[in-house]
Amino acid sequence: MRAIWKGAVSFGLVSIAVRLYSATEEKDIRFHQVHRDDGGRIKYKRVCSVDGEEVAYDDIAKGYDLGGGEMVILTDDDFADLPLTTSRAIEVLEFVPTEQVDPILYNKAYYLEPEQTAAKPYALLRDALTNTDRVAVVKVALRQREQLATLRVRDNVLVLNTMLWPDEIRAAKFDILDEDITARPAELAMAGSLIESMAADFDPSTYTDNYREALQEVIEAKVAGREVVQPEEAEEAPAAAVDLMAALRASVERARAARGEEAPAAPAAEAESDAEEQQPTPIKKAAAKQAPAKKTAPAKKTTAAKKTATKKSA
Repeated sequence: MRAIWKGAVSFGLVSIAVRLYSATEEKDIRFHQVHRDDGGRIKYKRVCSVDGEEVAYDDIAKGYDLGGGEMVILTDDDFADLPLTTSRAIEVLEFVPTEQVDPILYNKAYYLEPEQTAAKPYALLRDALTNTDRVAVVKVALRQREQLATLRVRDNVLVLNTMLWPDEIRAAKFDILDEDITARPAELAMAGSLIESMAADFDPSTYTDNYREALQEVIEAKVAGREVVQPEEAEEAPAAAVDLMAALRASVERARAARGEEAPAAPAAEAESDAEEQQPTPIKKAAAKQAPAKKTAPAKKTTAAKKTATKKSA
């Protein structure tokens, strides 16, 4: 790996010299834009809108539009001279409990490697974060932008997670959720059974990118000149699902069957509310009402037989 940043972690009066490495990499399959007819690569030229000349990459600067046709031009030297204490330092602001940091704020992860002379203070900060179960909230300037970040421990290494600023998180506003929507006890009990039947310890190595594997198969088939066999599609569930309890119960049975488990007795909350299931919670507004079941003739005969037996015994 190649270090993308060098600086120091400012931990009170302690300074820890570190190098920053990107902790992640995307495994997506990349494509080029080509001409459909002959496969020629599509190229884009950087052309100045004033003189129409092609501009070399080294001659490109950043410009801020003031409006009215005025532009302020900033060079790399302008960014390098920014009066920021975080330009070459990771400034620790405070230490907070790990669970208080909302995962939605996390952006990108980096590994921190200590310089040879900073191994001991590095280990000190790492072990202190582990023992207190806290993360360090820091500020750092990366790629010409100051960012909020956290320092935490993963596999005995300090990890810097850059974060979005609070005003970069969109508010979730959905009017339908403002309505009074409640679930019945039986539905909650059955949903809990479904969660328990699918409970497991998280192991990311058990999951695979099926789309990328299928796409790689298509590319290899194209190269080899063979046909790609499409897998059979699973049958879709009927769209007119009406009873939420029935859907939950079927989901629990399918999850347990997949694990080879026997179906246990129904939860008490479900048994107590069997009468309520005559008015099931709808998932969709479709589905016509079913006609009430008619009384069968065998039931009457059974009743008559019981009366005859009683008279004989008398």
